[in-house]
Amino acid sequence: MSERANASVIPFKVDDETEEGVLAGAPAESQAQNLSQNPGERLHMAEAVRMAEAIVFASAEPVSEKQLAARLPDGISIAAAMAELQQIYARRGVNLVRVSDAWAFRTAGDLAFLMSRDTVQQRKLSRAALEVLAIIAYHQPVTRAEIEDIRGVETSKGTLDMLMETEWVKMRGRRRTPGRPVTYGTTDIFLDHFALEEIRDLPGMDELKGAGLLSGRMPSNFSIPLPPADPDALTDDEDPLTDIDLEELGLLTPRVEED
Repeated sequence: MSERANASVIPFKVDDETEEGVLAGAPAESQAQNLSQNPGERLHMAEAVRMAEAIVFASAEPVSEKQLAARLPDGISIAAAMAELQQIYARRGVNLVRVSDAWAFRTAGDLAFLMSRDTVQQRKLSRAALEVLAIIAYHQPVTRAEIEDIRGVETSKGTLDMLMETEWVKMRGRRRTPGRPVTYGTTDIFLDHFALEEIRDLPGMDELKGAGLLSGRMPSNFSIPLPPADPDALTDDEDPLTDIDLEELGLLTPRVEED
């Protein structure tokens, strides 16, 4: 009798320990999703997660979900892939964090002290700059005149220039009012620096009072505005900045027309 005839058939069995290892530490929703997928779909998702990890790791800047969608396989849920990758890095020395609609790796918060010797000491912002930054963050889009009206004092151009040099503040557009003043808003770099997923994660009235940043004797009608859900979207009373506007503001080199 041949060896082939004597060979026994061993049925394929998914190792329970391996299956548990895949799901260990994952949230219930993620576990249910993984269990509902067949092995081929899980393998496809696992490969997409590896690809997303490589893309974000190699990028010096946060990678937007639009960029990820353009480079990951068709049909992959970007939200599901990034949620799984975020879970993988939840207990590691670096964490995957969301910055607006983008993703980046950052040192785990409890290990930040290890980087203290390597960080560059930056000059602290003046009180005036902090006030202007807070007004822009909460009231955007806001013009220089509106900032001065809220502060009650004149705001120097140097203060706004310094905030734009840090790339925390940007010019958004022009207000549809006489003189067409420039409007200001925050950037994704601002969100990244202050570890905010979106601008509406800024602390509210109760949080500021609890942190001792607001006086307990504030006027009864005092309130903090809710920033826009999409800080990049122009409002109805704003016009986008054109090339001519950028040239006037010194942000674009004037074009030289040939004779």
